[in-house]
Amino acid sequence: MIDRILEQVQNGTLTAAEAKEKLSMYENLGFVKIDHHRKNRQGFPEIVFGEGKSAEQILTIVQSLRARNDAVLVTRISPEKAAFVQKKCPEFEYNEIAKTLAWTEEKPKTNGYIAIVCAGTSDLSVAEEAAVTAETLGVNVRRIYDVGVAGLHRLLDNIEEIQNADVSVCVAGMEGALPSVLGGLVTNPIIAVPTSVGYGANFNGLSALLSMLNSCASGVSVVNIDNGFGAAYNAVLIHRLAHKGEK
Repeated sequence: MIDRILEQVQNGTLTAAEAKEKLSMYENLGFVKIDHHRKNRQGFPEIVFGEGKSAEQILTIVQSLRARNDAVLVTRISPEKAAFVQKKCPEFEYNEIAKTLAWTEEKPKTNGYIAIVCAGTSDLSVAEEAAVTAETLGVNVRRIYDVGVAGLHRLLDNIEEIQNADVSVCVAGMEGALPSVLGGLVTNPIIAVPTSVGYGANFNGLSALLSMLNSCASGVSVVNIDNGFGAAYNAVLIHRLAHKGEK
């Protein structure tokens, strides 16, 4: 990228000021330094975490990202803040279940897909955060919901679709058993997401987390409690490697 910019300056198609802007590592807006260079380093633009930020701050950030990228994602954003942003940016879509605000220039065109497997309806917010994240980052998603271990026939009815995925994100609360069961049935990597769903001894997801970390099934990796975003991000990286070189 740097060589291309310098060549453009040399042949006169880019001014020195324009080159300086393109080569800048971040944009300093006072309350935030937006990392515009992240897509060049990591392949994806910066993702915005909505909690703790004001609606005005989020709007300023997404407008800056929108101007330089083909996709923008805000996670953990309330309906009120999302509505404020949408007044200025109506092209952004709010997912009330996932609490995400997202915009993409075009729909995913990649080969293959990520399976988002969810144990129960109470886990949907985390599963949808994962699904929206993967889609915004440009990967096709198949949602397989409400297939927890309380009724294994539901999982088995959908197992072929999960087996054909490049990677699976498996979301479960309570005792967190689903990733272990799924791990014994598929050949693709599984990224397990414990949720804070459950009664008292669930300890806000701690018991599910420990169950997943102690899984006897091979190929199961675990992210933090309720971290649908982190699971999807890693799943997208795996998906990219699986289809590296394809058009």
